Amino acid sequence: MSLAVVIMLSLGVNAQVKNAKTETFAVKGNCGMCKKTIEKAGNLKDVSEVNWDKDKKQVTIVYDSKKTTADAVLQKIADAGYDNEKFTAKDEVYAKLHGCCKYDRGEKKEK
Repeated sequence: MSLAVVIMLSLGVNAQVKNAKTETFAVKGNCGMCKKTIEKAGNLKDVSEVNWDKDKKQVTIVYDSKKTTADAVLQKIADAGYDNEKFTAKDEVYAKLHGCCKYDRGEKKEK
């Protein structure tokens, strides 16, 4: 019975958008506040799910591939101050993050 519930729940997520595509990307961050900000930033009109895993430093995005792209979501996340594998946050936005959210930026890539 629990397998049926899991299947129904996963179908429910994908039923929210047509042409659902699920992708996972690296996104830097540290804490629960980061999680909330990352998920809110990526929550666009044609996106049904944005889930950031604090331990893995990865975001999983479920979106309508006919209406938006993963890059559009990742750009919004970078615009909120969080570097990811495709886009780098602007220095002035990163500087405004709460102290606990300031992750190690390492080598920045220019985009």
